[in-house]
This record gives sequence, C-alpha cells and structure tokens, in this order.
Amino acid sequence: MNKEYIKTQIFMRQQEFPTPLIVRDKPLPTGIKKIITVPGVRRCGKSSKMEAVANKLLADGLDRRKILWVSFDDERLSRMNAEDFNDIIEAYCEMYPEIDFSEVVAFFDEIQLVENWEYFVLRFYKHYTKNIYISGSNATMLSTELQSALRGWPLEEETFPLSFHEYCIFKGINTESYDERERAKVRTAFRDYNNQGGFPEVVLTDNPMLRTRILQGYFDTMLFKDLIEHYQLTNIEVVKYFLKRIMANITKPTSIRNITNDIRSRGLKTGKDDPYRWAEYATQIFMFIKVLNYSQSLGKTENSLPKYYCIDNGLRDAVLLPQSNDDGKKLENTVLLHLYRERTPVDRIFYYQGQRECDFIVQRAMEVYAAIQVCWDLSDSSTRDREMAGLLEASKVTGCGNLYIITFDHEEELEVDSKVIHIVPAWKWLLS
Repeated sequence: MNKEYIKTQIFMRQQEFPTPLIVRDKPLPTGIKKIITVPGVRRCGKSSKMEAVANKLLADGLDRRKILWVSFDDERLSRMNAEDFNDIIEAYCEMYPEIDFSEVVAFFDEIQLVENWEYFVLRFYKHYTKNIYISGSNATMLSTELQSALRGWPLEEETFPLSFHEYCIFKGINTESYDERERAKVRTAFRDYNNQGGFPEVVLTDNPMLRTRILQGYFDTMLFKDLIEHYQLTNIEVVKYFLKRIMANITKPTSIRNITNDIRSRGLKTGKDDPYRWAEYATQIFMFIKVLNYSQSLGKTENSLPKYYCIDNGLRDAVLLPQSNDDGKKLENTVLLHLYRERTPVDRIFYYQGQRECDFIVQRAMEVYAAIQVCWDLSDSSTRDREMAGLLEASKVTGCGNLYIITFDHEEELEVDSKVIHIVPAWKWLLS
C-alpha cells in the first residue's frame, strides 16, 4: 500500500468538510469515548450520518487536521490486508507529528471490505484514540470475538433508508401544519414514499427512469460485492433468481424448500442447503428483514415459515418491475420497516397465524405491546370483517389490547367485543 496515496486521501477528505447535508432524525452520538458502529444497507446514508458528526465537531471548534477519514470502498484500499492498516497510522503521524493521536476522531467507512479489520480497530481503540466511528454493510461485521474483547465498548447505531418524516424533510414538505392543503401534500407524499422508498439519493432524484437505474445499480452492487464476492458464491444467476423470488413473496410465509424445488425444476443446479444460506446472507447484508410466526413456544416460533420483507419498496420495484398493483404489499412492507426502525432493544416483531392471521405482533420484553393489521382499503365489507377477525383472534391469544389497523387514508375508532380498534391512516401513524 502506497502511504503517499493514503496521505492524499486523508488530506482531501479533511478539506471537504463541512459537507452540505440534510440532517437525519437520529444523529450519531459524540464525545462518549466508545467505538460507534454504524451498520446498514448500502447507500442508506451511513456515511452522511458520520459526516454530520464531523460537521458538528468542526462547528464546535475541532481542528480539521484531527479528522482521520478512510473510505474502504475505494478499490485500492479495499484490497488492503490487516498488515496494511499500520500504513494508515504511519501516514497520519507523518502528516501531523505534532498532534496528540488521542485527540483524533477516526472514521472508517465500509470497513467490512477489509479482512481482519476487527483486530486493527481493537488495537487502535486501546492504544491510539477512543473516538472511533465505523460503518459497514453487513450485520455480522462485528464478530463475536471482537464484541467479547471490547467488553461492551462498541455502541451500535443501525441506519436505515429514510423514514417518512425524513422523506418529507428531504422533499421540503411541512408535516406540522394543520392547513388542509398542506395535509393533502403529506398524503400525496406518502403515496410517493410508499412506491419510491427511502434511499436518499433516489429521493433527491426527480427523473423516474433515472431512479430505477440507480436502484438497479444498488441491487447489482449488493448482489456482486456483498453476496457473491464476500461469501464467495458461484451460482450468480441462480442466486439472483432466488432473491427475486423472495422479493415477490413479501408479506407471505416463504418456504425456501419450495423455491429450491422450483429452481431445480427449471434445470438449474443448487445444493440442498445453499438457498437457506443465501436467505441468511441476504438478511445479513440488510436486503431483507426476517419475521417469524408468533407462538408462546420458542421451538414453534423458530421452526415456523418466515416472512421476508424488503429493505426498500423502490428497490423491490426496480428489480421486479411489477405489472400489477402492489400498493397493499408495499404498505405492509412500509409498516414493518417503521416498526423495525423504531424498535427498542427489548422489542421483537412477529406475524400471527392461527385460524386467522394478523400481520404484526410487537412483543416488548415479555409482554405483547401491540397487534397491527395492514390494509390499503377497508371499504369492502368482507375485507373489513377479515382484518378485524384476525386482529381480535391475535388479541385473544396474546392478551394484547393495543390494536391497530393501518390503512392508506381511512380513520376511525371502533369498539368490538369490549376492545378498541384504532383505524389510522398510514401517513399519520408514521408521523406520530
């Protein structure tokens, strides 16, 4: 590794700050002397959240020379190995020998691309500086061994594509007004958000065709760089087809075995256990979120057919190019993403399937906190009866009295069997 190249990258990055940013709802913490890990799907805004930290520190008086930023998605840096990390320290010390390294704030972006990076970060934290931010596009980027060695020093700040509130900020839409014209803009914005998703670059792009091409590029990067290269997979076209099948089946229990049989019926070769691993890998890179069936029996829950939800509706549409109206599926996906984004460390999210079905069960510690149905339109009486029946059965089984039906734009409060059901428009629920 050429130290002069590293010096150039460090210096150029320092000169770029402060960067123009739209600040997200949940900024990263500063000044707490921990390793802050920022995991999340590619292009969701992890780097921007770290840049916001650098902007704030500069505004508070930090000397820009004390910012050490290294982006490992640069192909020359992604080819580094563990020994090369010393070149980063040496390069910085040669640039600024007068600076006390303990005052340096280090940002390592997409560091999971370098093998054995954990041990460098551990050494860096113990001997150089306590101010470290690291981002990565893999949920397993922080190994169990490192977590044990650091004894709780890392603090995880998982990042997602934009929430609906953040989407409105990016679009310049006022969500606080009681003016009906402004409220109409919010409702229209929600329909767009439900279709386009929340990747920041895509939200700021007005051309629909360009948005689709950007999202298809994201998918290809996740497929080739995060799955094929990282996990050393070989059946590229089969893996791609498998991911599309999962995307097409969101909101429904998914049988990996059935998809495997379908792959084989098409004359494609795959090992018996390979698709199960692919599904796990896809959740690890944040392409999908897996939701299990609620049961008071842990064994039944773990052995249930999972539902998979996609990290972004726009990404799914760009990959599948669906021909039919998917508003209802996308609304359920949006609700799951919001529940997942807002969950506490003791929350778990399930679906319920007994004699009837309920879309989401939210368990907080040992208590079921909420039961939620999602339905785009309740105007059809049979649909309305089905949704309420599933919600009431789930309430009876779980003992939960906090009951919701999330719709596109219907609002009502009902009392059924001595239980209150809150019917809430999605745009209002997402902003509450």
